Amino acid sequence: MIEDFPDGSGFPAGLRLRSPTADDQRRVLAVLDLWWAGFGGAAGSRERSLLLPRLFFQHFTDSSFVVERPDGALVAFLIGFLSQSQPEVAYIHFVGVDPALRRRGVGAFLYRRFFTLAAARGRTRVRCVTSPGNAASVAFHTGLGFQVDPGDAATADGVPVQQDYDGPGLPRVTFTRVLTGPWEER
Repeated sequence: MIEDFPDGSGFPAGLRLRSPTADDQRRVLAVLDLWWAGFGGAAGSRERSLLLPRLFFQHFTDSSFVVERPDGALVAFLIGFLSQSQPEVAYIHFVGVDPALRRRGVGAFLYRRFFTLAAARGRTRVRCVTSPGNAASVAFHTGLGFQVDPGDAATADGVPVQQDYDGPGLPRVTFTRVLTGPWEER
C-alpha cells in the first residue's frame, strides 16, 4: 500500500503513507536518538532500539505505517498490531514523528488510521504504553481520547504508573482507548 496524504490535510506536500518492509527497520532505528533527543540517555537509547526488532517489520506490516517525503526520507512511523490473545484489543507498540513535523497532525493522523483499521477488524479497544517521564506523550495520548489506566504508583505530577510493567525498574504509563465510531482522517 502506498498512498498520498489527503488533499487539504495540512500536511507538507508530497508526504506518502505506506506499509513498512523489513528494510525499514534500520531506517527507523537510525532516527530514534535524533527524534527522541537523547531522552533517557544511553539507557533510553538502548531501550528504544530493543523495542523494535526486525520481527515487527516482517510480521505486522499490514497494521503498521511509515510516512516518507518525496525523496524517500522517513518522517514518521507507527508500529501496531491486533492482539492474538485478546480479540477485542489492538495495540500501538511504537510511534515516532520527525520533530520538524510535530504538532502538524501527522501523529494524530497515524493513530486515527490505526483506529479505523482496528475497528474494521472487529477490535473495540486500543492499548498502548509510554515512559513515565514522557509528559508530551501522556498529553498526546490523552488528547486523542486515551484514558490512563490505574497504576500502583504515580509520577510527581500525579499520573498513574504501573511499576515494573516491562520488567524490574521499567515502569510504564498504560492507556486504553475505546473505539466507538468512525474517525476522520484529516
